[in-house]
Amino acid sequence: MRILIIEDEHKIANSIKKGLEQESYAVDVAYDGQYGLDLASTEDYDSIILDLMLPKLSGMQICKQLRQLDVHTPILMLTAKGEIDDKVNGLNAGADDYLVKPFAFAELLARIKALSRRPKNNTGSILSVSDLTLNTITYQVKRGQKNINLSKKEFALLQYFLQHKEQILSKDQIINHVWNYDADVLPNTVEVYVGYLRNKLDKAFKNKKPLIHTIRGFGYKISDKQNV
Repeated sequence: MRILIIEDEHKIANSIKKGLEQESYAVDVAYDGQYGLDLASTEDYDSIILDLMLPKLSGMQICKQLRQLDVHTPILMLTAKGEIDDKVNGLNAGADDYLVKPFAFAELLARIKALSRRPKNNTGSILSVSDLTLNTITYQVKRGQKNINLSKKEFALLQYFLQHKEQILSKDQIINHVWNYDADVLPNTVEVYVGYLRNKLDKAFKNKKPLIHTIRGFGYKISDKQNV
């Protein structure tokens, strides 16, 4: 899951970034509205955390321009203002949710998870394929009754696969959603992490059919079908 934070207060932005990265998200930060709009309109994010009061472009302007550009990434708007009119204006501009500063990180995290589920039509916190399950709340991963320990990046990669099960995902798509914008990631890095997941999810269960498949020339797919 890849998130963009557009927030000019460095302490707040960096604190949110650190917290989200500890929760296995890939996070980019823009400290002004113009750079934030540039990133949001050219890169592929799962959610955007957007401050209302920003230099160069306001959060309201960014919201409106993104929707006019047909960018429908879920937006959580942050602001120090708590008046009803500000909330209504933010939502009318295209924001999906609204959080007033100061806020608890746990609430922000819960709202981001809820927003991230909406466009993918997930109805709960459990993602699954065959007997493999991933809980986005508790971070528990199981195949059958056996718990599987994953690193943060392995968890993020598996979550992205499961949110797009039965779909072929290219290496570029995976990099764009699982790693930060400024991360030095090569296509071979994706192969390495897919290999890590295969070792833990497929090779460790020799009596069960493999779930992660290579689609030569295209990318990878998670599926419980034998012929993919």
